[in-house]
Amino acid sequence: MESATAFGKILAQEGVSLVYGGGGTGLMGAVARAVHDNGGHVVGVIPEFLQARELAYHGVAEMVVTPDMHERKRIMFERADAFVALPGGIGTLEELIEQLTWAQLGRHKKPVLFANISGFWDPLVDLLNHMKHMGFIHSDALFNYRLAATVEDILPELHAAVKQRTEADLAGAWKVIEKL
Repeated sequence: MESATAFGKILAQEGVSLVYGGGGTGLMGAVARAVHDNGGHVVGVIPEFLQARELAYHGVAEMVVTPDMHERKRIMFERADAFVALPGGIGTLEELIEQLTWAQLGRHKKPVLFANISGFWDPLVDLLNHMKHMGFIHSDALFNYRLAATVEDILPELHAAVKQRTEADLAGAWKVIEKL
C-alpha cells in the first residue's frame, strides 16, 4: 500500500494522468486516491457489473462505465500511453499478459512495465525467460517489457522507453486503435 500511494503521489507531482480500472479498493484504489489527493488527473474505466463489487472510486475526474470487460480494456488501451503492472491478482496478470501479447503480435509499441516491488514479478519473469529459452517467445524486437524495483524507478524507465519510440511507431499506434 505504501508503494502504491507513493506511486500515485509521483504521478500527480509529475503531471502524469492515471487511467485505471476504476475501483476504489486495493492497490489501484490507493494509487487513484493518491493521484487525486495530490492534485492529479484520474480516469476510471469500470464495467457496470463491477461498480458495486469493486466499490467504484468517486474521486476521479472522469468515470467511464462500460458494458463488459472487453470494452473496459479497449478503452484503457486507447487512453493509455504506457502500462504499469503493480503487484496484483489474476485480473492484473490477465491484463498484463494481454498487453504483452498485443506487443508481441505488433499491435502496439507502448511501454509495458512490471513494478517489481519486493520481487513480486520475479516468478513471471523467470517463466517468460523459460518460454523464450524454449522457443515459444520468438519476437524479441516486439516482446519488450521493462522492470522497476521501486516506484521511484517507474517513470524514468517509462521515459527511457518512450525515447526509443519513433514517429512511425506513434503513427502506427493510432492505426491499431482504429482497427480495435
